[in-house]
Amino acid sequence: MSHVFPRVLDRDLPEAVAAEGAWIITADGGRFLDGAGGAIVVNVGHGERAVIEAIEAQLARTQYVHGTMFTTGVLEAYADDLAPLLPLDDARLYPVSGGSEAVETALKLARAYHLARGEESRFVVIGRRSAYHGNTLGALDASGKEPLRKPYTPWLGRFLHAPAAYEYRCENPQHPDSCGAWHAGELERMISQAPPNSVAAFIAEPVAGATLGAAVPCEDYWPSIVDVCRRHGVLVIADEVMTGMGRTGRWFGVEHWDVRPDILTAGKGTTSGYVPFGFAAASGEVFETVSTTGFVHGFTWSHNGLGAAAAGAVLRLLRDRDLVARSASLGDRLRTDLVAALADLPIVGDVRGLGTMIGIELVRDPETNEPFARTDRVTERVVTAAREAGLLLYSSTGHVDGRDGDLLMLGPPFVLTDDDSAELVARTAAAVRSVA
Repeated sequence: MSHVFPRVLDRDLPEAVAAEGAWIITADGGRFLDGAGGAIVVNVGHGERAVIEAIEAQLARTQYVHGTMFTTGVLEAYADDLAPLLPLDDARLYPVSGGSEAVETALKLARAYHLARGEESRFVVIGRRSAYHGNTLGALDASGKEPLRKPYTPWLGRFLHAPAAYEYRCENPQHPDSCGAWHAGELERMISQAPPNSVAAFIAEPVAGATLGAAVPCEDYWPSIVDVCRRHGVLVIADEVMTGMGRTGRWFGVEHWDVRPDILTAGKGTTSGYVPFGFAAASGEVFETVSTTGFVHGFTWSHNGLGAAAAGAVLRLLRDRDLVARSASLGDRLRTDLVAALADLPIVGDVRGLGTMIGIELVRDPETNEPFARTDRVTERVVTAAREAGLLLYSSTGHVDGRDGDLLMLGPPFVLTDDDSAELVARTAAAVRSVA
């Protein structure tokens, strides 16, 4: 009997014993093509010696020093290397242990910014429906996916949620015309209906992640949203936990729309999953403002050198091997090949994404976009079929109405070979076909 409280309670898990490139090996000899990079995490691939050696070297220097008492050279060097790549003016990094902590930090930082400016009334955060920003309570409150929120509803409810930027099921009555303007109008209406000067920040993923399966907004969405926020003194928080570090084919997702947020969060791909790490990055203006009054916040493992060492090694690999451009070209080819391989399957409603962040939406009726009933468990059946064929996919359900809706996501390592890319498409198509 295991004494581990597992992440899944409905099946026994195989034991992973090795991993290299895009493959994971289990104790019973199984080989799995990591088509989702875990949870859209692994970007430089498994088993990279340069990352492992950087971790070992840092452990030989310092293991744990508290962030209120020391800095480390490896952390300072990482911040110096990364800052010029961030879509922020005079960026300052607040390192943490992962995405949820990064979002919590960003939310508190937005509040601290307004307090420092004497605007104590600003505390409301506007997120989006069907969004996900993390499982800590602040991040979960900013999130808008009801199945994830439902068990904890009594603890939530402080924040507001605007419509999702979800072109496949756009709420704009005039879709596809003027969608960006419509979203901007909805956000403006929400800000205007809230108590005067109460909205502190707007938070969203540049490309909606797991909860909407790589849903890319319309071209004028982000510029229109940012314009509304600027006019109302609302900070823009770009949640780049999934989209950052090259996943969309740019260093950061907001770069596709030339957006410069006030605060940006990152996690997942910062260390390619080698050790827990993430950060909230603030613009120089936000940092300087907060510095006048202080920032009441902190985690035991924030500002740790081990995470910075791994992140620095990953950053060097991304840069030196031109892997961000590789993510863009690989993603283009994967989407093209997937569209062709799935073209004759009527349950495939949409194939979408940017870079190696790719979503597949499965529907009962592609003409009306009607979803399958949740009782059909279509996503689960496809994921199981893929796993039995040695392919790992990422999945999400319940995005249509809080219950129905079936999504698959692919997010392989950027180092996926051409042969493995073809295998990923073939096995994905076979898994969907077996259920269709």
